[in-house]
Amino acid sequence: MAVLLLMQARGRVTAAEVAEELEISVATARRDLEALSTAGIPVYPQPGRNGGWQLIGGARTDLSGLSATEAQALFLLVGPAASIAPDAKAALRKLVRALPDTFREHAQAAAEAVVIDPARWGEHVKERPELVRRLQDAVVRRRKVRLVYQGRGREESERLVDPLGLVDKDDIWYLIALTDKGQRTFRVERVVSAELTEESFERPAGFDLSVAWEEIVDRMEERRSGLTATVLMDERFVWVMQDRLGRNCEVDGMDGDRVRLKVTAPTPLMIAQHLAGWGGSIEVIDPPSVQAELARLGRELADRYS
Repeated sequence: MAVLLLMQARGRVTAAEVAEELEISVATARRDLEALSTAGIPVYPQPGRNGGWQLIGGARTDLSGLSATEAQALFLLVGPAASIAPDAKAALRKLVRALPDTFREHAQAAAEAVVIDPARWGEHVKERPELVRRLQDAVVRRRKVRLVYQGRGREESERLVDPLGLVDKDDIWYLIALTDKGQRTFRVERVVSAELTEESFERPAGFDLSVAWEEIVDRMEERRSGLTATVLMDERFVWVMQDRLGRNCEVDGMDGDRVRLKVTAPTPLMIAQHLAGWGGSIEVIDPPSVQAELARLGRELADRYS
């Protein structure tokens, strides 16, 4: 893409100019130019002292047809990723330099507008696990992977999978893959080993990773919301409860001067654990099972610290 944009901006380039501008070797630049031509891009070489490579008939492209506004939006997305990934930063710099002059200033500003700091306070930035890099390579190259996976009971099993995509959710990585039993989701930290094979696979037509993950999240949240408790609390604290519990806490109207909340979790104990820290500032209306767990937790604390 950078080579193509550079040709669009300059009209005609030599392999040496491409190499200097994009910080690659002349041999690599020449291979990239030839690859563009082989891929069907209207690029051709012109021999001679003043020769070089150019787009046939002055053909032009602005980042694959993007408008200036669309290019700016693209760099707003890519810029934050470049702030935490050295390879992305180098690629971004090359793309910006290859943009037409009319795009370059705003694209550069957009790329530098946002910085992502993924580390929590008091923590160092975590490197992407090597296992994730290996699985990502398998996804991109469409290679089957032989997984050794540890189940919840710590038993290990081996299976051959077609890796469709990776998802990073709150610093926990998941692999979505096809198995002989259909589509499955694997928690990467439970993968004991992953060996890329030479066997390739075809990605299912119409598969969309974001859609697949959304469906997985919906199923998981439904499973996690097996029990609902009705809770009353002061309106000023509702935002704190919702911030902590997310979609497991919904406003269900008013009860006098207090807000009525629906709090969900798989078991009474889990709901009680979420609510115990609020002490007497909340009131659980139902179910009795959650009330009983709160009372039990209260007695445990009172016995230990009284």
